[in-house]
Amino acid sequence: MFLDTSFLKNDEISLVLERTADANEKRGWVPAYHFAIFNKYGVKIGTCDLRVGHNENTYFGGNIGYSVDKEFRGNHYAKKACLLLFELAKKHGLKYLIITCNPKNHASRKTCEYAGGKLIGNVVLPEDNDMRKNGETEVCIYRFEL
Repeated sequence: MFLDTSFLKNDEISLVLERTADANEKRGWVPAYHFAIFNKYGVKIGTCDLRVGHNENTYFGGNIGYSVDKEFRGNHYAKKACLLLFELAKKHGLKYLIITCNPKNHASRKTCEYAGGKLIGNVVLPEDNDMRKNGETEVCIYRFEL
């Protein structure tokens, strides 16, 4: 199920696989890749992940998650990581991806826009959604055609 990921790099960053996670149908989890993001100097600058498949959890939580360490923000590294993950998603036969973020997270919203996402809208999370336990109530949902 999991593919080679050694091609996930460009002139500025590389994604290094840290672990994979198998699907868990009972919890509604799809298979996932978890990566460290390294800059061209070999310094770890953040993390990202790709969740392969579509269901209610990926609709509200997204297929991609990312985090760039504070001192490295402002260089579009999250966008660049997303573009690399799009290539892996295509190899899995996915035709589109969803990325979600908190409506107040303007940096993440800009990342989605810079990466070519189309805002589907802001939606209120269902009461039983896991993100509610972390205090989230609403997300912006962006769709990316691959």
